[in-house]
Amino acid sequence: MTRLKNLLSANQSWAQGVTAKDPSFFERLSQLQTPKYLWIGCSDSRVPANQIVGLPPGELFVHRNVANVVVHTDLNCLSVIQYAVEVLKVEHIIVCGHYGCGGVLAALRNQSLGLISNWLRHIQDVRAKHRSIVDSLSSEEEQANKLCELNVMNQVFNVYETTVVQAAWERNQALSVHSWIYKLTDGLIRDLGLCLGSHTELIESQNNLPSLLEKH
Repeated sequence: MTRLKNLLSANQSWAQGVTAKDPSFFERLSQLQTPKYLWIGCSDSRVPANQIVGLPPGELFVHRNVANVVVHTDLNCLSVIQYAVEVLKVEHIIVCGHYGCGGVLAALRNQSLGLISNWLRHIQDVRAKHRSIVDSLSSEEEQANKLCELNVMNQVFNVYETTVVQAAWERNQALSVHSWIYKLTDGLIRDLGLCLGSHTELIESQNNLPSLLEKH
């Protein structure tokens, strides 16, 4: 049986390197986590949340799934959001998609991939909602990129609509929801411009949404 000794060895080297730089790092980390950010991202192995924003362990609370989708029946995602908001008191929820997302491309192509096709139905719903925008683009790559952006924005609204976020704003808890997208080819994150921090900002964003959708 393969024991993945290479990964265990790499872990030892990493832990030793961290301890050499900061002898008390793991002791402090084990006592308490106080992240300011919840990251909702894609499971894609090329998008490591902490690494691409330059944050060490303990600074970013993370939930990842295929194509960074927030579904109101997904108790896993909803539980993460609730714990992050009500217990950890995060100040920012970041929905971060990425260009070149295989899940988004499969949804765009309406591919039949077995069980995961049921999950990607949520992305196809986003495409149906914004079909005129997606279909106005000439190449598949442009359509896929636009659908990646539209998916992020729709998931931001889904986060907003959770009872957890609604309750946080009702009690005036400082909490903002952000729309980001990561580009695999240059390692840079772009802000898509949709940011919700209150019911008032939601109304403003809904009024500005047509221009935001067409902008990128």
